[in-house]
Amino acid sequence: MLFLVRHAEAVAETLALHDSERHLTAEGRAAARALGERLRWYDCAPVAVWSSPLVRAVQTAELLVAGLGWTGAVECVPALAPGGHTREVVALVEKSGGIVIAVAHEPGLSAIGSVITGRADFPALHKAECARVETGKLKWLLAPTDEEPRKP
Repeated sequence: MLFLVRHAEAVAETLALHDSERHLTAEGRAAARALGERLRWYDCAPVAVWSSPLVRAVQTAELLVAGLGWTGAVECVPALAPGGHTREVVALVEKSGGIVIAVAHEPGLSAIGSVITGRADFPALHKAECARVETGKLKWLLAPTDEEPRKP
């Protein structure tokens, strides 16, 4: 099972703050933690949590696992960075042997979802939104403010 999570809202890029260094806004931090709290209700007991190495993704992952109550380490996976290798991530998922949470960016997340599900129309995720992929199918989408998961 795979939970694809788009990073939460981050500050804008500036001349002094490069894209890779953008950190979460206060709203983004709250959304990431809330999403983790919500995922606790939906069989989300990961064996691994992976993140793009970009600051906003790492922060999202750390806050999400805090909300989830998971005590493992978040692992940075370079292939989850913008421009990363989709097939490399898919191969890692196939070898994982359990539930994985992958926190990254669009359009990379929907590309990963498309390859795993075979759906050319895999939806692009909104910020701090999660897609549950199980047995090669997109099961549902969940945002921190949703009352319950939404069918795709």
